[in-house]
Amino acid sequence: MAQQANGVGQGAAGEKREWGHGQFQYASLCIRENPGCLFIATNRDPTGHMTSVQEWPGAGTMVAAVSCSVQKEPIVVGKPSSFLMDFLLKSFNLETSRMCMVGDRLDTDILFGQNTGCKTLLVLSGVTTLPELQDASNTIHPDLYTNSVYDLDMY
Repeated sequence: MAQQANGVGQGAAGEKREWGHGQFQYASLCIRENPGCLFIATNRDPTGHMTSVQEWPGAGTMVAAVSCSVQKEPIVVGKPSSFLMDFLLKSFNLETSRMCMVGDRLDTDILFGQNTGCKTLLVLSGVTTLPELQDASNTIHPDLYTNSVYDLDMY
């Protein structure tokens, strides 16, 4: 979760199923007591689906707890942050106009695609349901949606 590397601390928070008070203490200490320590979060997903019918606390709940403790916001490197896309574009000379972000979550996957200039395809086989997509209060709309990636007959 947190480590000291080359004299620079790195405190990271992400989804882990066995989090306890000790991990929160350790992350908080690393971030607070190592000058220049970076607080890095993989994502801020509030929930995750551990089964098709159960929502459990996601990585965002762990990130929020550490953030509250250290009174500092993390650098988020996962979706919907453009951090990863910026790296890919620079490293591989890619064009987002030729990409499609496929995902099952509106507020991370689809928002990531929209924020980075990609086409977006929502698959309804994961987090987001059709009623949530069609809800009048939803402000994130993919370019396309389908029930499953298996609906894409690519061969």
